Amino acid sequence: MLRLCRAVSRAVSPVSPGLCRAVSPVSPLFSVLEQLRFDEQVRVVVFKSQVKGVFCAGADLKERAKMDDAKVGEFVRRLRNLMDEIAALPVPTIAAIDGYALGGGLELALACDLRVAASSAKMGLIETTRGLLPGAGGTQRLPRCVGIGLAKELIFTGRQIDGEQAASMGLVNHSVPQNSEGDAAYQRALALAKEILPQAPFAVKMGKLAINKGMEVDIASGMAIEGMCYAQNIPTKDRQEGMAAFREKRPPRFTGK
Repeated sequence: MLRLCRAVSRAVSPVSPGLCRAVSPVSPLFSVLEQLRFDEQVRVVVFKSQVKGVFCAGADLKERAKMDDAKVGEFVRRLRNLMDEIAALPVPTIAAIDGYALGGGLELALACDLRVAASSAKMGLIETTRGLLPGAGGTQRLPRCVGIGLAKELIFTGRQIDGEQAASMGLVNHSVPQNSEGDAAYQRALALAKEILPQAPFAVKMGKLAINKGMEVDIASGMAIEGMCYAQNIPTKDRQEGMAAFREKRPPRFTGK
């Protein structure tokens, strides 16, 4: 199972919307993402697997082989839309990669804002080894993450890399030694989520929006986008609370307002 963990101000509660293999029950995931998008108490979302040793192993090629060309095109289109929905979540998202993240599984992780991997995890866009190419965002998100040359090398060769290699090239934010429970990346992802939680929720959302939209345009346009996002944050109660807490030498109590 692929688990979405709702990290909110008071607790971390799990939601289990779908299977790890194939990311095949797409409709339930769309439904969960829709709920997360409008739940103002959700401040961070962590993606993890309930299958030990596997984050997401990509598409089920046996299932894919039964599809005609039209169905394959529709299947991949829906997967691409799913990854876009993950990327468009307004709150920070973290992929906890404790095992294999191959093909669509790595594309899912790339759709997240942050990635944490066990050093033993295996990652790769392996589609070219099966006569395919990445079709759910991999050709676009990987070069934005690691650079064009390295992305081409990884996609052209279909190479699999481990967590330490992924960290060295900037594919993941952190690589951690795997523990006996097999959830070291998840534990590190939770720690990272808890580091984000105390910060002003609206400011974090605007920061994410400014970065994401700014990366799609030239720097002058990006600066304008930053200005618009900053302007939306100025009248918030959280900005006033942050200033008051600084003056009064106390921790701020942000509400997301």
